Amino acid sequence: MKVRTSTLDNGLGVLTVPMPELGSVALGVWVDVGARHETKALNGVSHMLEHMAFKGTEKRSARRIAEEIEAVGGILNAFTSREQTAYYARVLKDDVELGADILADILTRSTFQPDELERERQVIIQEIGQAQDTPDDLIFDMLQEATYPDQAIGRPILGSAENVARLTRDEIAGYMADHYRAPAMTMVAAGAVDHDQMRDLAARHFAGLGPRGETRAETARFVAGDWRDDRDLEQVHLAMAFPGVAYDDADYYTAQVYATVLGGGMSSRLFQEIREVRGLAYSVFAYSGSSVDSGTIGLYAGTSEDDAGQLVPVIAEEMAKLAVDATEEEVARARAQLRAGYLMGLESPSSVIETVGRQWLMHGRVIPTEEVLGELAKVDAAAVRRFAETVAKGKPAVAALGPHGAIEPHARIAARFG
Repeated sequence: MKVRTSTLDNGLGVLTVPMPELGSVALGVWVDVGARHETKALNGVSHMLEHMAFKGTEKRSARRIAEEIEAVGGILNAFTSREQTAYYARVLKDDVELGADILADILTRSTFQPDELERERQVIIQEIGQAQDTPDDLIFDMLQEATYPDQAIGRPILGSAENVARLTRDEIAGYMADHYRAPAMTMVAAGAVDHDQMRDLAARHFAGLGPRGETRAETARFVAGDWRDDRDLEQVHLAMAFPGVAYDDADYYTAQVYATVLGGGMSSRLFQEIREVRGLAYSVFAYSGSSVDSGTIGLYAGTSEDDAGQLVPVIAEEMAKLAVDATEEEVARARAQLRAGYLMGLESPSSVIETVGRQWLMHGRVIPTEEVLGELAKVDAAAVRRFAETVAKGKPAVAALGPHGAIEPHARIAARFG
């Protein structure tokens, strides 16, 4: 992956990744602000702003935005995370100027018309209701709050229905004015793209953006909390989180390999023991999640009420065993999974701009592919055993949704680790 970079006079970054074999371009703007930068009163504003950006500008209505991008067969979308917000388009190479113009229009000239705001307010409240009705989505919001209680990073990205119902136009527009500033934004493009053209387009459309104001997020504090909701569901959804690592931690790649060995695929320990050997769950997995200053090793399993009591003891046993007997063979298999997943992602321009945009904002640079693969290759069984021992000594945050009566109290679960 060859990346060209430029920085405009106002601080906005421009990054391009040429993929000359393609006839299309993925382009987007990454903004270095997300849900963890919100106050409690404004929780949900980042996501609401993302929605409202598409609802009309000084020169385009919401309908015209949709019609113009689809008239050339393109797509336009966005997402909000806890640390970043991204807006992106996919167009044929001859339509790059249109894609850039629409992105710039919605990010610099949105009008937030009152009637559009009221309609979209109801749409987002419906989205929140849908998330509340989706247990295997809701459980992770519950886990996040149990892990980081009373902190912005622990609040749901969508916000609450109550907050969404009362957020005002001035609050949304003010939030955009405060945070959507040039040094906090990066324009990224991959595919049949010319770097000089993208730099000129960025300069034409974003030169008016001013310097960055203060964008502070409180330091994340991992708390081994407990969150349970005894709903009338067919399954018990259990999620646990242990202290993990931040993006720039020396053990970042070790954490990725560890989580893959533990529960990253069909050959992983949790999948084999919980699903294949014991038949306790259809879905079970582990993951490593990182932020700029924190991270978690997360686990999830969905099971029946009758089997729920067996989950935690089996998970604890497998985590303890991994700290003792992780083998070179399974670690090599995990490295291969991660390596292949990373390289396959580089074949998609949409995946490329997401990787590049996130890395630029997180690290101030794009990490070379050779460096990523080299760091993965260094992780051996001894490193995984060492990391596994550290994780197994941590006290977990726990979230349980459904008829969870058979799941042990939090103090008993913590005693199995710690």
